[in-house]
Amino acid sequence: MAAGLQRPQAAAACLLLLRYLSCGLCIPDPKLREALIKQEISMQTGGQVVLTDAEQRLDSVLFKMKQKEMMRPDFPPAMHFFKARELIKTSPIFSLLQKMPKGAALHVHDLSMVNAEWLVKNATYRPHCYMCYTDSNSIRFNFSSQAPEKQLNCSPWILLESLRAKLINTTDLDNSIMGNLTLFTNQDPETVYPSQEVVWDKFEKAFQAMWGLFTYAPVFRDYYYQGLTEFYTDNVMYLELRAVLPEIYELDGSCHCVAWTVKTYQEVTRQFKKDHPDFYGARIIFSHNRNASPSKMTEIVQKALKLQQDFPIFMAGFDLVGREDTGRPLWYFRDALSLPGDKGMTLPFFFHAGETNLEGTDVDQNLLDALLFNTSRIGHGFALLRHPLVKYKSRIEGVAVEVCPISNQVMKLVKDLRNHPAAALMSENHPVVISSDDPSMFGSSGLSYDFYEAFVGFGGLRANIGTLKELAKNSIRYSSLTPKQQKEAFALWQKKWDKFVSENAF
Repeated sequence: MAAGLQRPQAAAACLLLLRYLSCGLCIPDPKLREALIKQEISMQTGGQVVLTDAEQRLDSVLFKMKQKEMMRPDFPPAMHFFKARELIKTSPIFSLLQKMPKGAALHVHDLSMVNAEWLVKNATYRPHCYMCYTDSNSIRFNFSSQAPEKQLNCSPWILLESLRAKLINTTDLDNSIMGNLTLFTNQDPETVYPSQEVVWDKFEKAFQAMWGLFTYAPVFRDYYYQGLTEFYTDNVMYLELRAVLPEIYELDGSCHCVAWTVKTYQEVTRQFKKDHPDFYGARIIFSHNRNASPSKMTEIVQKALKLQQDFPIFMAGFDLVGREDTGRPLWYFRDALSLPGDKGMTLPFFFHAGETNLEGTDVDQNLLDALLFNTSRIGHGFALLRHPLVKYKSRIEGVAVEVCPISNQVMKLVKDLRNHPAAALMSENHPVVISSDDPSMFGSSGLSYDFYEAFVGFGGLRANIGTLKELAKNSIRYSSLTPKQQKEAFALWQKKWDKFVSENAF
C-alpha cells in the first residue's frame, strides 16, 4: 500500500531533480528548489495527509512547541531515556501526545506491560506471598499456603507479610524489590549498563524475578486488567500482546493448562471491553524463546496451531522472542516453522527480526528469513537499512516494522535517537508502527513516551500533525484485524481523533 503511493511521488521528484541538474552551471531556480523541498516532504510518513482547518490550527501550535523543544540544550531524544524521562514529562508536546488517540499497540510483551510499582504495592502485599534471594543477586516469588521447599541457589523463603510486620518503614524494602523488577535507575545508566551483555543480563533477571508473581492465578487476572487499564488511560484502543502463555498456578500448587491461560486472557479482555465500551479489544501473539531445540520448537509450533484452531478470533499468531544476538536464528527452526504450510494450515507469524547490530552474521539474516516465512510484521527491524532487498520487499508487500525507540536505546543499539534507522524509514514513508515493547522495564508506560521520541527525535521539524495521524492509522492498518474489524476500529478511532483535535486546536 505504502509503495503504491510512493512510486509516483518518487518519479515526480526525480523529474524535478533532473530538470534542476540539466541546467548545468545556471543559477538555481528558487521556484524549482521550493518544489523539490515540497516534493521531498510529501514523501515522508504523513506527507500526503490533507489536514482539515482544525488540524492545521493544531499543527501550527505543535510546530511552535517543537521549535522551542529542539532549541533546548538538554534535548531529550539526544540523551538516555532514564535521564530524559523527567524532562519529557514537563514537555507540552508530551502532554499533548498523552491526550492523542494513538490507535493500537502492536508490540508489547505480557510480562512487562504493567508498572513495576503496581506489582510491588499490589501483588507482593497479598497474603501468602513468599520471597527468596538468589545467589546471583536477584529475587524469586512464590504464593503458597505454607512455606515452599528451599530452592537450589536460593535463600530460605521469607513470608513478606511477616517481614514487613517487623519493619518500621517498608519503603526501602519495596524500593529494593522494585529495583529487581525493572531496568530503570536513577544512577548514571551508562555506568550501570556499560554493555549490551550487562543490560541484557539484568533484563532477563528482572523477568525471572517477577515470574512467580505473574503466574499466580489471582495476580495474573488483575495484572492483565491493570495492563489494559494503563494502555487505555494512555489513549490506546487496541493491543496485540506477545504472550508466552505459561501454566498458571493456584495457592495449593496446582497448575492450569495453556488453554486456560488463553481463555483467561480472553475473558479479562471481554470484561475490560464491557467496562470500557470505547476500547476496541486485544489479541494474543503466542511467543516462545528462540533458544529451544528443533524438536522442542516443533512441539511449540504444533501447540500454536492447536491454540489457533481453538481460539481463531482471539489468537493472532506466533513469534519467537529473546535476545537475537545469542539466540538461534529463524533459519535454524525452518522445519518447525514450515509445519503450518506443510499441513495446509494457517498460523500467521509476527517475527522479531533485525534487533541487532551484528552485521553479516546468521542472526543478521533473520530479516530476510522473516520475509521468507511470510511474517505479517517485523519486530524492531533495527538492521533493516543494511538489507536493501528486504527493505524493498517489506515495503511493496506492506510488511510494517514495529519500531520501539526507547527499547532500542535502553538495550544499547542506538545512543542518540535522532540517529535511529527508523528516522530514515519514516522519511520515505516505509510502513512503520510505533510501540513500546517492555514499558514497565524501562520506567515508561503506554505509548506516549515512545511517540514523543519518534515524533521529536526521528521527525525533526518536518514531522507534523499529519505524521502523528498517519502513525496512529498505521497501527490499525497493519494490525491483524480483519478488513471489517479495521473499518470498525478506524471509525472508533476517527471519533476520538476529531474530539482530540477540536479540544486542542486553538
